[in-house]
Amino acid sequence: MAADRVQSLLSNEQLLPLLPVLYIAWVDIQLTSLEGQCIRDLASMLPALDTDSKATLDTWLEPEQPPTATELARLRHRIQRLAGRRRTTLAALTASMQPGVDRDLIAAVAAYARERQISDAGAAAAIFDDSEMPVRQDFAEQQASFDPVELQAILEGEYAPEWALVRDILGTQAFRYDYGDSIPAHRDAVKRWLAILAERGLGTYAMPAADGDQANMPAFIHLFQALAMFDLSLVVKFGVQFGLFGGSILFLGTQKHHQAYLRDIATLKLPGGFAMTESGHGSNVRALETTANYDAATQEFVLNTPTVSARKEWIGNAACDGRCMTVFAQLETAGENYGVHAFVVPIRDASGAALDGVRIEDCGHKMGLNGVDNGRLYFDHVRIPRENLLDRYASVSPEGGYDSSIASDDKRFFTMLGTLVGGRISVAAASITAARKALAIAIRYGALRRQFGGGDGVETRILDYKTHQTRLFPALARNFALHFAVEHLIEQFKQRTPETAREVETLAAGIKSMASWHAIHACQMARECCGGLGFLSENQISIIRRDVDVFATFEGDNTVLMQLLAKNRLSGYAQNFEQDLVISVIRALRDWAKTELVEGNPIIARKTDEAHLRDAAFHGEVLRLRARNQLVSAARRIRKRIDNGIEPFTAFNQIQDHLLAYAQSEMQRHAGEQFTAAVAALADGPSKDALEALRQL
Repeated sequence: MAADRVQSLLSNEQLLPLLPVLYIAWVDIQLTSLEGQCIRDLASMLPALDTDSKATLDTWLEPEQPPTATELARLRHRIQRLAGRRRTTLAALTASMQPGVDRDLIAAVAAYARERQISDAGAAAAIFDDSEMPVRQDFAEQQASFDPVELQAILEGEYAPEWALVRDILGTQAFRYDYGDSIPAHRDAVKRWLAILAERGLGTYAMPAADGDQANMPAFIHLFQALAMFDLSLVVKFGVQFGLFGGSILFLGTQKHHQAYLRDIATLKLPGGFAMTESGHGSNVRALETTANYDAATQEFVLNTPTVSARKEWIGNAACDGRCMTVFAQLETAGENYGVHAFVVPIRDASGAALDGVRIEDCGHKMGLNGVDNGRLYFDHVRIPRENLLDRYASVSPEGGYDSSIASDDKRFFTMLGTLVGGRISVAAASITAARKALAIAIRYGALRRQFGGGDGVETRILDYKTHQTRLFPALARNFALHFAVEHLIEQFKQRTPETAREVETLAAGIKSMASWHAIHACQMARECCGGLGFLSENQISIIRRDVDVFATFEGDNTVLMQLLAKNRLSGYAQNFEQDLVISVIRALRDWAKTELVEGNPIIARKTDEAHLRDAAFHGEVLRLRARNQLVSAARRIRKRIDNGIEPFTAFNQIQDHLLAYAQSEMQRHAGEQFTAAVAALADGPSKDALEALRQL
């Protein structure tokens, strides 16, 4: 081709109507002889071409001489300028090249496009997309179909004052966030923030502020949950100080401990922590190695870390700020071991120096939550007064005699740990807030950001793409389901009795696991759906995703907790599970067999109308059926192995995957039921309609 052929074409008035056809024909850098002949036929419908016009057209229809990228770009820009605005068909583009284009030619171009299978969108996209023409962006949000304030009131319920209090505090200048903080600076900021929360009285929700007062743990959990709107390091530090340290003394100690410690803990005069986990034992609390041997001669307990695996690990507030810890250790007196008990153990003096026999290490940089000063603790024959045993459920006399109102070691152990179930509920609640924050940011961004498409010159909102919706909306629906499951659990916790305590612990184990796993997945989806902006710290999703990851681990490893849930359901809450397992499973199988076939399968009718498929009763039946079938199957597998002489512990290990599948189905059933009940209780209106749409999803 001649070097000036593009200029010859663009300046030729006779050939202007053919510019779009020529561009589309060459856009794939390949022109067949058939395409060339078709274009010559179109050219024959133009007014008689002069010699120069014929020569120019011939140079553009030579299959062996394709145009260069620059020539194609110049041709495209010329078409854009002549068109003036985006056109939706190849024929319309032809008509826009000059006034008075023959209608027969336009019709012939339309027929050419159909024969060559050139779509309207394809022609428009090839010429107008990725061009220099500005694309209009519309950032006006659509009006919601419901009142967000009303929906917020539904979600916060009777604890709206606690949420309002947290919003008021977080809105002050003191809580300005610096995304570039070093670890020491972040820890200092979290410490300052915690002091403000204590000054505003938030610590008193977890423990009595004065004699005669009562703790308000449900309100405290909502404060904990609301703080997850801001910084999860602060959430954890808040929970360690007031929920775990203060809560352990409140629930495991007696009046003398309450008077000695709680007021100072609530005001942050006495910063402390909760030293349960060890390097060698986290989930298996009963096997902790730290010892507390009673010395009757001095009326002191002697705490000792006998091995490296017995060191206290990941203890919040230990590395820098804590001066006192609730330490869990094996109580030994008069030559007998009475299992794990809790002790109040000072670790630093008022100046911050470690006390004699106490060795403290910093756990160092972590994947997230670097505003929390996690540390390791070692005790080298550290002596504490006899009174430092938290003795609500067991005591040691001055002479070394052990006494407990609960004779069974197993029951006493589970009773002590059960009093601390609020921690798991708090983690579940904070997980929901963290995930909802990330999803809110991602969904709002998706409603504003536009990309690709748009025949009217306006690109399509990315939230309107099905793939974007399927990544974010199911996560949002799951978030609401788990929200109502957590709210139900908080009420159960508030009203628990000795008879219902084990059920509350079981639900807490399952919901904490499901909520924290959900938060990790939802935050990851939110991050990806915001592209590169989701990776920026200032947009916060990446920070939430990083910090929430450990929620699957602390307050109980999720996989272990889900197995606990499955075992509790199988054994009917037998206090000594392994010993009672055979009897429990056989009894359960006998009872289930009576109803299993009678109840039938709700899917068997094969109804497929929309009303049925969206019906809450149908959803509930399906979820219950799945969970029941998996539970029955697990029980049969266990019984088969036990009948074959396999011990219960080994039998359970062999079907762990089945137990986990059942546990997740059971929690999905439970969350679905709580979502259904919450929506049904609402007055008819737009808010109920919005929540029902999410429930159906």
